[in-house]
Amino acid sequence: MSKYHSIIRYPSITEKNTNLRSDQNKYVFEVAVNATKAEIKEAVQHLFEVDVEAVNTMVVKGKKKRVGRNVGYRPDRKKAIVKLKKDQTIAKFTDV
Repeated sequence: MSKYHSIIRYPSITEKNTNLRSDQNKYVFEVAVNATKAEIKEAVQHLFEVDVEAVNTMVVKGKKKRVGRNVGYRPDRKKAIVKLKKDQTIAKFTDV
């Protein structure tokens, strides 16, 4: 597995993210927690062969979960919103 696949974990496909994609040409990915914006930009450009204009990231804190009387937390995760240059798309997302 290449270093780019370890940075970009998987695309986030929800109704809200689909609207972002069609309205503003932005794509949302779940990324490694320790990935930087520059690494995310390089990975998206390499994997999908597009030009990235901007990358915004956010860390989503894990929710509290219970199993019986045991209390724990889900792990934190990081999301990246990637804006592509005008008139560019990621072909794998057009099927969704």
